[in-house]
Amino acid sequence: MNKNYAVGIDIGGTHITAAVIDITSMKVVDLSLQKQCFDSNLPVESVMSIWGKAIRVSIENSKLENIKGLAICMPGPFDYEKGICRIKDQSKYEHFYGLNVRDLLHETLNLSSDFPILFENDAVCFGKGEVFKNSENLSKNVMAVTLGTGLGGCFIQRGVSISSGESVPQDGEIWNLPYKNGIAEDYVSVRGLLNRYKTLTQTNLNNGLELYNLAVAEDKIAIKVFEEMGEDLALIALPWLEKFKANSFIIGGKIANASAFFLNSFNKKIKEAEIEVEVSISTDNEVAALLGAASLYVTK
Repeated sequence: MNKNYAVGIDIGGTHITAAVIDITSMKVVDLSLQKQCFDSNLPVESVMSIWGKAIRVSIENSKLENIKGLAICMPGPFDYEKGICRIKDQSKYEHFYGLNVRDLLHETLNLSSDFPILFENDAVCFGKGEVFKNSENLSKNVMAVTLGTGLGGCFIQRGVSISSGESVPQDGEIWNLPYKNGIAEDYVSVRGLLNRYKTLTQTNLNNGLELYNLAVAEDKIAIKVFEEMGEDLALIALPWLEKFKANSFIIGGKIANASAFFLNSFNKKIKEAEIEVEVSISTDNEVAALLGAASLYVTK
């Protein structure tokens, strides 16, 4: 059987991960996984140099030449069709607003102007990756969320991302849904967790890891903050689990590593609402995102 390969690339505010994906079997090619951490607020030329190196090394290590294209997970706001960055005032990619990232990659990697480079929302890539790595999910309605610096969400119906219609929120996004005194992301995100801990203790923490370590050390307030976040996530998700008729709800992102402290409170709210849905925690967010990106070449 002839095999097709694409480079799956996950780009965040502080990292780039790249791997060559066998899109016939949806597997990462051995030795091709590359990860590089960096400051996304560096000058454009510096950021592109880091990206270029990670992608080149990934391809070189795969020892493959018949690469079909690049498939890239990008955080929003971003014009995924045109490849134009719309990120502004988010403390990341300060110099990229309005730039055509597809053109920058063609130039950096010395690629022909018609070499395929596709973009997709990072949360959608995660959700599609979770679906494609488990063939049973291809027949299901899957709602997936990523919990981290922001709140990502996506709705996958039989392997296809759904972003319009009455069964999903506008653009398939949940971060900006009205919730309590603000929006969903104000409560379900690292920022939301830290703000809540400060409200209860008058103590500023530097990051989510500090809060997690406090919870591990049995700090009652830290545990309470995670439990409240679990309840908030359930209340935000419930209307859409019902409207989308979701069979599966998958949780990913860095905060998913703290599921021991929020999953019970989340499940309790789901049970109280009498919603039947399979809830799971992703065990490999990073690989799922890369597979989801590469799946763009399956569905195109």
